[in-house]
Amino acid sequence: MLLSYLKNSRNLFLVSVLSGILALFLSCERKIDKIRMDVLLLPSVTAKNSTTVFTDSGKVQLIMTFDIMESYTNVEQPYSEFRSGIKVMFYEGNEKPAGTVFSKYAKYTDKKKLWELKDSVVVVNESNDKLETEQLFWDQEKDLIYTDRFIKITNEDQTVMGTGFESDHRLTRRKIKNVTATIYLKEEE
Repeated sequence: MLLSYLKNSRNLFLVSVLSGILALFLSCERKIDKIRMDVLLLPSVTAKNSTTVFTDSGKVQLIMTFDIMESYTNVEQPYSEFRSGIKVMFYEGNEKPAGTVFSKYAKYTDKKKLWELKDSVVVVNESNDKLETEQLFWDQEKDLIYTDRFIKITNEDQTVMGTGFESDHRLTRRKIKNVTATIYLKEEE
């Protein structure tokens, strides 16, 4: 009886020790998986207070300025996020800017070549036409900027307001889907 009790105690002890080791191993594995997942959520590249100059054949094409840029390349749809906003000046080979873009938030999705600009978006083209909205998308593949939000376009002659908008990136072939107001700034003679 004592022998049987010791055998059962030893088996119980072994089972307890093995269960503890197994639990420890499994909990460590879960922590490693969690750490791996957390690393995937971190940016691959972070840049602060930067100015980036893009050139082609020695000519400045654009100058991009931002407070912070975080690139996430370890995800299915790699993207760069500019949480503190962005300012871009387009030169397209000219000495003076052909246009500017400003927003308080921006996101660029690499594979889609798609920009999303949000919060106080302002676009000014070479003719000094000014587009203002709260959200704007720029599909670089299609050379199309668009929004379904309220927009206001101001030039030297008039201000046009409406909802929904499409244009090329130079704002020359533009279409407002639902014009709500047109205000003429110069008196007709």
